[in-house]
Amino acid sequence: MSTPLTHPPSRAPVAPVPAFALWQLGFRPFYLLASAFAALSVGLWAMQFAGWLPGAYLQGPMWHAHEMLFGFCLAVIVGFLFTAGRNWSGRPTPTGLPLAALAALWVAARVLVLSPFAWAAAIANAAFPLACAVALGIPLVAARNRRNYFFVGLLVMLSAAAFGFHLSVLGVIEFPAWIGIQVALDILLFIIAVMGGRVIPMFTNNGVSGANASRRPWLEKASLALVIALLAADALGLPATALAAIALTGAIAHLARWLLWQPWKTVSNSLVLVLHLAYLWVPVHLALRGLALHGWASPSLAVHALTVGAAGGLIIGMMVRTARGHTGRVLRADQIDTACFVLVLLAALARILVPLLAPSQVLGAVLASGAFWSLGFGLYAVRYWPVLSRPRLDGEPG
Repeated sequence: MSTPLTHPPSRAPVAPVPAFALWQLGFRPFYLLASAFAALSVGLWAMQFAGWLPGAYLQGPMWHAHEMLFGFCLAVIVGFLFTAGRNWSGRPTPTGLPLAALAALWVAARVLVLSPFAWAAAIANAAFPLACAVALGIPLVAARNRRNYFFVGLLVMLSAAAFGFHLSVLGVIEFPAWIGIQVALDILLFIIAVMGGRVIPMFTNNGVSGANASRRPWLEKASLALVIALLAADALGLPATALAAIALTGAIAHLARWLLWQPWKTVSNSLVLVLHLAYLWVPVHLALRGLALHGWASPSLAVHALTVGAAGGLIIGMMVRTARGHTGRVLRADQIDTACFVLVLLAALARILVPLLAPSQVLGAVLASGAFWSLGFGLYAVRYWPVLSRPRLDGEPG
């Protein structure tokens, strides 16, 4: 008697993973673009200063501030949110052609501010965060992930701040352009405070045995509330004394928050240590801002403590961690990664501490800081181009 043939269960065909993976997930193009732009921006700033771009719509410090916020920092924020948003919602965020289109819009906005086409630059720079807000909001709303809806609102606020800035520069509205920059700085501070509070204690406890990083709910709420209060006070134009009181109180709260994360226990793990060192610049920024409002420190030092110290340090740390974790690599910084961390930290120390302690050495400090910054992010771009443009090592999508 013959026995029936048995067949192995059929398996659904697996879609081939493309050899070029730059458009597979948000962090890939935006981390690469941001790091390359960070390395090139110092040269562009020098060309602006030398008068070699006379037809540029935005000139001088306005261009520098605008591009660091709405160019460099915003690109990293979007790349992170698109990547995290997929995990938060369990639904896809932009990939493929839509992701490439958003990246092209970001590039167009960077080029247009160096051109005479002022209105085109204004529209592109306001449209980019607004388009990203829609792209992030679709999966979050579909999954009813209400906990993270506020990130959509922050992107919309950044769009409004950018458009208000450009309308002021164009003379359409009587509104100081620097208020748009300051509101954007406060939004950046809030994003750093929220994400730092979420990930730094978690990464510390996951990566350092016995760290026991902790959080206090009342202190978490107070720290974030003080940042929101500062943002509102800036937007409303409250007196300097009120702003200084909020900033100095916030400095104490964020320092206490940082100490609870046990930063001294992370010295052996540079992938975690870099995040702690970066967050320490948050209370430094708030303290310098409070002092500057009383005329006891330069406002520029407060701004750069946030942008170069806190944002720059957290960005280089998170770009390395995300690029490694989301491409199937081990979560351990190698010598090149550590060199990137050190260079960005040196950029912050040169830009803030040297002018603070030796005001006569400002020019040398700025030049040294720019060189360290460009080297740090340029090294990241070169090191991670093959990582960001190739498929995951484990064959998973993303």
